[in-house]
Amino acid sequence: METVVVIVGAGPAGLATSVCLNQHSVPNVILEKEDIYASLWKKRAYDRLKLHLAKEFCELPFMPHGRDVPTFMPKDLFVNYLDAYVARFDIKPRYNRTVKLSTFDESNNKWRVEAENTVTGETEVYWSEFLVVATGENGDGNIPMVNGIDTFPGEIVHSSGYKSGRDFNGKNVLVVGGGNSGMEISFDLCNFGANTTVLIRTPRHVVTKEVIHLGMSFLKYVPVTMVDTMVTTISNLVYGDLSKYGLLRPKQGPFATKLFTGKAPVIDVGTVQKIREGEIKVINGGIGSIKGKTLTFENGHEQDFDAIVFATGYKSSVCSWLQDYEYVMKKDGFPKAPMPKHWKGEKNLYCAGFSRKGIAGAAEDAVSVADDISSVLAAIKN
Repeated sequence: METVVVIVGAGPAGLATSVCLNQHSVPNVILEKEDIYASLWKKRAYDRLKLHLAKEFCELPFMPHGRDVPTFMPKDLFVNYLDAYVARFDIKPRYNRTVKLSTFDESNNKWRVEAENTVTGETEVYWSEFLVVATGENGDGNIPMVNGIDTFPGEIVHSSGYKSGRDFNGKNVLVVGGGNSGMEISFDLCNFGANTTVLIRTPRHVVTKEVIHLGMSFLKYVPVTMVDTMVTTISNLVYGDLSKYGLLRPKQGPFATKLFTGKAPVIDVGTVQKIREGEIKVINGGIGSIKGKTLTFENGHEQDFDAIVFATGYKSSVCSWLQDYEYVMKKDGFPKAPMPKHWKGEKNLYCAGFSRKGIAGAAEDAVSVADDISSVLAAIKN
């Protein structure tokens, strides 16, 4: 099949890119490996999830949220928004298409994309002038290799497969990772009666959702260093010194840390209070080894657990199928060009949803990519 643009991935970035291309009347096809769009939100999000950012930072092009929508949306409401977006713009991804290989054909200056139809087992070949990688930052769940992990008799789950703490009542559960997912899952487990311990390796800023909303609003007009100073000062007033509870703060400000490392501040949902009260235990460092139910930590501490939840992020799978990834990506599957032109590569290769700015970043990328493709096509015609 031939088309002008092939988009790989039907998450928010892919959907938005398709809509923006359609606004320019540019034909495009979305290939999605799952049987549904936005599979991260529809299949891999835990039950109690609420969007940590205000609604104005969680909307896609050409469809703002209504006034009746709460500032901070629960997951289901955002999924309803995505459903309405797909219906309104009549987006029709090709589902159950797992891209196996994509290469740039120098002989005709086009991209060749091989996708397996996982329903029929057939291999489909797509040719396009442009290729957009929209698989997003959250690719495959990352569970680190730990010495002896295969001897652990209990349940091991990645945060993408975690739904609720109701099945862990009375169990000793370790949550590995002190980011937003790890801290919120710890809170959920504790609420369902699990004996919860969270393992935190790296320092993280802890803020309220209202403070982060304020900071993001100020970022439109004020340098990041000033915003970071304001947010850090307010957080100090709200939480005080949390280091005695094992919650260490980075030297760099929260927004600068996010910008340069991709690590977002922890938006507290009530976890800090439970840590203060001793309901959730904190261990700093990493896991040294596992032997049966007993985990030995890098600090020498040993403890038995019934289950482990790895909230250890994701790894990009782009480089496994994009043979010519170096035109736009580094080996880690993230853009090689610095912001704000991170989305544009060579040979008409683009990426969307890799800016580490969440839904807002995906929306910005979609607009930029579609505008650029439209400009390239217009220049060719002229």
